Amino acid sequence: MTEFQTVVEKYYTSGYNCSETLIRAANEYYHLDLHDEDMKMIAGFGGGMFVGSTCGALVGSVAALSKMVIKTKAHDQLDEIRPYTQKCVRNFKEELGNMDCAHVKPIHHTKETKCLNTCLLAAKALEKTILETVGE
Repeated sequence: MTEFQTVVEKYYTSGYNCSETLIRAANEYYHLDLHDEDMKMIAGFGGGMFVGSTCGALVGSVAALSKMVIKTKAHDQLDEIRPYTQKCVRNFKEELGNMDCAHVKPIHHTKETKCLNTCLLAAKALEKTILETVGE
C-alpha cells in the first residue's frame, strides 16, 4: 500500500463516502489547501450521485487533479486539463474496469469493507495520473 493509499484508507474507514474520501485524502497528501467546509460540496457524488452513475471516487480524483492544475479557470487551460482528465479516467477504468458505480460496485464492493477497495484502486489510478501529468 502506498502512503497516499494509507491516507485514503484513513478517511474511508472514518466514515466518508468514496468522493469525500478521495478529495480529503488528496487534500491532505498533496497539500491542496482546501478547507473542510469546501470539501462538503463533493459529498453528493458518492455512489455515483446515489444513482449508480459516475463513481464518486473518480469524481473526487478529477476534482483533486483539477485543483492541482487549474490556476484561473478550465477554459484558460484546456490544453492541460482535458488530456489530464482523460488520462485520469483511462487509468481509473484500467484499475476498476468501468467508471460507473453500477458496474464497479458489484465487482469491488464487499459487505466487510464496502467501497474501500474501490477507493484504494482509485487512489492508485490518481497517483499514476499525477506521475504522468502534473509530475512531468
